[in-house]
Amino acid sequence: MGEELSGLSVKDLQHLENQLEVSLKGVRTKKEQILTDEIKELNHKGHLIHQENLELYKKVDLIHQQNTELQKKIYGTREANEASRISHPNYTFNNGYDLHAPARLQLSQPQPTKNNAPAKSMKLGLQLH
Repeated sequence: MGEELSGLSVKDLQHLENQLEVSLKGVRTKKEQILTDEIKELNHKGHLIHQENLELYKKVDLIHQQNTELQKKIYGTREANEASRISHPNYTFNNGYDLHAPARLQLSQPQPTKNNAPAKSMKLGLQLH
């Protein structure tokens, strides 16, 4: 805690500092390993969700094709084409990302802050006036 250090020599303080640095390096290494493992797991889950999304899209497309074929049998070619054109919803969306590209996450070093002032505490909850 930094208390009762006045009785230590410079050599003792340097030794203590080295021990702290080694311990801190171990903590950082463990943290990085945990975060790396979590990133790998999230990438794997993202890949599985992507695969499931592709399968669902194929199922929707197949159902749409079957629906179009049934409409052709019931209403004839001309009416089925019109009904298909009108009733076929667009199942895609555009959020600025390539839907077929897997998500890739990676660790980055924390950016140092410009001031060392303690962060203001955030108030959570409902305030009634």
